[in-house]
Amino acid sequence: MKDLFGQALLDYQNGQYTEDIITSTSISDDDILPLPYLFRSFKDMPKLEQKALKLAKGRILDVGCGTGCHSLCLQEKGLNVKAIDISKGAIVVCKLRGILNAEVKHLLDETETFDTILLLMNGTGIFQELSQVTKYLTHLKSLLKPNGQILIDSSDIKYMYEDDDGGFWMDAHANYYGELDYFLKYKGKEESPMKWLYLDFDTLKLACETVGFKCEIILEGAHFDYLARLC
Repeated sequence: MKDLFGQALLDYQNGQYTEDIITSTSISDDDILPLPYLFRSFKDMPKLEQKALKLAKGRILDVGCGTGCHSLCLQEKGLNVKAIDISKGAIVVCKLRGILNAEVKHLLDETETFDTILLLMNGTGIFQELSQVTKYLTHLKSLLKPNGQILIDSSDIKYMYEDDDGGFWMDAHANYYGELDYFLKYKGKEESPMKWLYLDFDTLKLACETVGFKCEIILEGAHFDYLARLC
């Protein structure tokens, strides 16, 4: 991994913002990911994220923290937050922004326990593929303290396969429709492709039941997205 994402965040943090990140997927064309959005404050966050932060309590783990915008909000409220990300650049930015506990770490390497675990901005993406969901959920369960909770968001992207007549053109022999290849470009360079997973709620709920989690929708967004609580 070249960590172009981390480099982009560092550029913005250091006042060297000249262009945005370009993303695309195996079913969508290039799209702009504005760097300022990744540094947003609470008032500029989607309602799903705002709701998750309001529900967060106790000792908190912010998974895939990016610039640490969620961790900062919680830390400013006096909560104990640990922020982790696989991007070295992102963690440098988190520390520069004042996050007290930020670490370069993959979720599966985390061993501490928490009252709340946050996986936001399509938190199911970190699972990569449907076949890995149970493994990740089992590990997440091992990180929860008694009566702990996981707050995770995602989207049902079935709508992206809809044709003009309202039908769906998904290949019945293909993998789960929420499994995508994700591509990122920054300043003319391309990151290695990565697997990214969008999960519809029913599929997430079924996976949760297999590992002993109760799963409920807390809030639904305006565009097929939702915030779920696992406990």
